[in-house]
Amino acid sequence: MNSSGFQTIDFVIFGAYIILLVCLGLFLSRNKKGQEKNANDYFLAGNTLTWWAVGASLIAANISAEQFIGMSGSGYKIGLCVAAYELMAALALIVVGKFLLPIMITQKIYTIPQFLRERYNGGVGLAFSIFWLLLYVFVNLTSVAWLGTIAIEQILGIDPMYRMYIIIFLFVIAGVYSIYGGLAAVAWTDVLQVVFLVGGGLITAYFALEAVSGANGGAWDGFVIIFDKLKSLPEDTHFNLVVDRALSPDAFKDLPGIAAVVGGVWLTNLGYWGFNQYIIQKGLAAKSLDEAKKGLIFAGFLKILIPFIVVIPGITAYVMYTYPQDIPGIQEGYFNVHGNINVSDDAYPWLIRNFAPVGIKGLSFAALAAAIISSLASMFNSTSTIFTMDIYKQHINKKASEHQLVKIGRITALASLVIAAIAVQPLLGGLDQAFQYIQEYSGFIYPGIIVVFGLGLLWKRASSNAAVWTSILTIPMGILFKVAFPDMPFQFRMGYIFIVLFLIFVALTYMDNKKVNVELPVEEDRKKMLKWARFTFVIALTCLVSAAIQKIMYVSGSSNATVLYLENIGFEALFFFGALISSISLFLYSNSKDVVKDPKSLVINLELFKTNKGFAIGAIGICAIYTILYVMFW
Repeated sequence: MNSSGFQTIDFVIFGAYIILLVCLGLFLSRNKKGQEKNANDYFLAGNTLTWWAVGASLIAANISAEQFIGMSGSGYKIGLCVAAYELMAALALIVVGKFLLPIMITQKIYTIPQFLRERYNGGVGLAFSIFWLLLYVFVNLTSVAWLGTIAIEQILGIDPMYRMYIIIFLFVIAGVYSIYGGLAAVAWTDVLQVVFLVGGGLITAYFALEAVSGANGGAWDGFVIIFDKLKSLPEDTHFNLVVDRALSPDAFKDLPGIAAVVGGVWLTNLGYWGFNQYIIQKGLAAKSLDEAKKGLIFAGFLKILIPFIVVIPGITAYVMYTYPQDIPGIQEGYFNVHGNINVSDDAYPWLIRNFAPVGIKGLSFAALAAAIISSLASMFNSTSTIFTMDIYKQHINKKASEHQLVKIGRITALASLVIAAIAVQPLLGGLDQAFQYIQEYSGFIYPGIIVVFGLGLLWKRASSNAAVWTSILTIPMGILFKVAFPDMPFQFRMGYIFIVLFLIFVALTYMDNKKVNVELPVEEDRKKMLKWARFTFVIALTCLVSAAIQKIMYVSGSSNATVLYLENIGFEALFFFGALISSISLFLYSNSKDVVKDPKSLVINLELFKTNKGFAIGAIGICAIYTILYVMFW
């Protein structure tokens, strides 16, 4: 650990953070005098979360070592384009807050599988309950702990032989308050964690940039130095948000041009932020629908900060390590640089070890720990929620008391901790790139999730039979496309799978005879739905036709510069965006015209989708920042 550059004050800062976190978590876990926690208290924090708690908890659950190490490493290797995941997430949160979350809260949903059970049938709900449990325990919990532990090893210079001790330490810290206190303890401690996470991350980025400029410069001077250096290299794309295949073919495989704007990233983000239990549970626990919506907008603004916390430091490390002769801070001997960046994921630990001042190292380390621990705590709670409410209460003990439900929730959370701790080494010990493995696995399931959940929420004719078959076909379809098109960029493959599953779902729905008569919506609502159905249809048709014309011209051998440029920035992603918008046009038109519906369809009042002035201003602000960034760094 001597090579880490950590001093006593750094360890004191980190230790103080851990003590403060545990004490706050235990304080929040206590029962109110004369009261015992019921299921709503334990699993949904008694619906007491304010907007700032919802937003902070969403980000704390989302950000982990995947971002600090994996995304920073991607920033080092391929540059700013990886920030598209974070920027698109901000837009996705607007969509979830306006259209999806209001329906879930109105339906008084505890869990995502519960929605599937009530909307389709018990079989679909049970299947997804088991699926999510396996995913959380054997993929999410293990990967977050594993990646987090590797990050800690790299930063502190700890021998890998102690890896399991670090994993157990992380599990125990996250479990000590989340298992006993439930979602309330998780969400309110996340407010503290997000302060360390965002604050510590921004301070680390600031000092890294300041280190570039040397003794007499500041962080902005450092940013200008790395920006000018990379822009002076004609073939370098580190400061491009849209990847051009002709300039960076390797980066294009991961982020194929405008697919990061109008392609598969929409599927990933809507699936993750809208239908992932340990994420959406924070919104379901809000004290009101209005607080939940404001919380998602707050989270959207926080997401826009993440590229500055993790991607910019990765790019900074790339310039400092690759072109040390152009870095005043290094040339002046202002820093003694130790260690190497052998793989991209070494970038963030290398930066902290060499360029974070004493004291800031401890704060940076606390920020990383906050990201890891908050994600683990959220996963423990969501695992216990799904097992207790969707399996135990539905299939084992339907008459369980509130006390029994809370008890089973705690036992389940503890069991998930133990199982994940046992499984982490066998599952991930042999993987060189666990982060890429997780992303690939997610891409196999999100197209089906968007079709089944999205149409189930919004389309009155969506049938149980269509949901069952789409769920069954989702993963096999992903495997088939990967085998058949191994060189196709991941996001293109995901988009085509979505199109196929969407067509199958619609066809099976219209073939299903299980439907009942329904009165049409009131005239005013019908007119609104038809207006937006026509509008979205025009957008969808424009996207599909434009993509088709460009692809036909390219395949036919056109040498037109515009056609070639559009091919190199992934213009075919408009196929996927057109299909996604087509699904909106379909359910709007059907809901306004069809006189039949699925027996279990939801009653949707358009008033649910109305938002107040604050939400509108926040959404416009996020869209404006998003647009400015893409104009500046296209």
